[in-house]
Amino acid sequence: MKNFKIILIIIYVSFLSCKKGSDNPSPANPEQMYFPPNNSTNWETKPIASLGWKQNAVEDLKKFLAEKNSKSFIILVNGRIVLEEYFNGHTSSDTWQWNSAGKTLVATTTGIAQQEGFLNIGTAANQYLGTGWTSEPLAKENLITVKHLLTMTSGLDESSELVTKSKLTYIADAGTRWAYANVFQKLMDVVSAASKQSFETYFNNKLKSKIGMDGFWDEGIIFKIYNSNTRSMAKFGLLALNNGKWNKEQIINESFFSESINSSQNINPSYGYLWWLNGKSSYMIPGSQSVFQGALVPNAPSDMYAAMGASDQRIYVIPSKNMVIVRMGNASDPANPSFAISGFDNSLWQKINAVIN
Repeated sequence: MKNFKIILIIIYVSFLSCKKGSDNPSPANPEQMYFPPNNSTNWETKPIASLGWKQNAVEDLKKFLAEKNSKSFIILVNGRIVLEEYFNGHTSSDTWQWNSAGKTLVATTTGIAQQEGFLNIGTAANQYLGTGWTSEPLAKENLITVKHLLTMTSGLDESSELVTKSKLTYIADAGTRWAYANVFQKLMDVVSAASKQSFETYFNNKLKSKIGMDGFWDEGIIFKIYNSNTRSMAKFGLLALNNGKWNKEQIINESFFSESINSSQNINPSYGYLWWLNGKSSYMIPGSQSVFQGALVPNAPSDMYAAMGASDQRIYVIPSKNMVIVRMGNASDPANPSFAISGFDNSLWQKINAVIN
C-alpha cells in the first residue's frame, strides 16, 4: 500500500509538471500568443531565422519600403516583433496619421457601445443623431441605420468630402448602393450621443487604454484622424488578429468582430464594417461604381483583412499566419495618391512573400 501511494504521488507531480510546462510551449506545441505590456516599451522579439524566412530577401524589402516613402514597418508573428524598421528620419516614438485606416477604430468603438447597451446598429441613425441630420426626405432618412454607416451603404451622395447636412443628399435607398464616403464619421456622433460623452473620451476608456495604445484624434481637413506611433497601430492589429481579445480580456464582442471582418453586404463583398477583405470574388474601390473581378490584393493571403488609409497607411491581419503587418508613411506614389486601395499593396506583398515563403 505504501509503494502504491508513492506511485500515485509521482504520477500527480508529473501531471503538475506537464501542466506547468504547457505555459512554456515546446517545439511540439504551437507557440502561445504574446501581448506586450500596456505600460512599458518592452515588446518580445523573434528572430527571422527561427521562422525559416529568407534573410537575404529582407534587404530588398527594406529598400523597397524606403523608396516608396515609408516611415515605418512592423511584422508581428504570434504577437512578437519579427521585423521593425524606421525610415527617412522617423522614429519609434514619432506619431503619424492613420487616415482612413482609423475607420476600423470607429467601427470597433461602435461595436463596444452596442455590447454595453448604448445603441443597436440595426436602429435608424436619426434615433441618435436626431431627425434632419441629412437633406433627404424624412422617409428616406428613416431608412439609414447605424449599420448602413458601418458598411458604406447609406445611399447618400458621396461626391463631396465634407459631411454637412447640405451635402448629405439622396442618391439611392439605404442598403441598395455601396459607395465609399466620409459619412462614416457620423458614427462618432452616434456613439457620443448614445453614451452621453465625447467620442474620444469613450474611445480612450473602452479601447485605447485597454490595449496600451498612445495617440489622439485630430481635426483633419475633412474628418477626425487618429494619430499614433507605429507600435500602437500594431497593437490594434494584434487585437484584431485575436478577434477582439487582448490577453485575457474580450474588449470587443467576438460575434460583432466576426461580422466586421466578413462581407457586410453583397454589393461589395470585399468590405466588412469599415474593414477591407481579401480573397473575395469581386471588389469595388473608392470613387467608382465599377465592380472588379478577383481578389483585392492577389499577392496577399486570401484570408487577409486590412485597415487601409490614404497615402498607404496599412494594417494587414493574416489569421492563417498569426501575422500582423503595419506600414506608415507618405504616399508610395505621390503623383497618384490613393484613398485606400492602391497598386502598392500588391507590389509590397510581392516583396513580403519573397521573405516569408
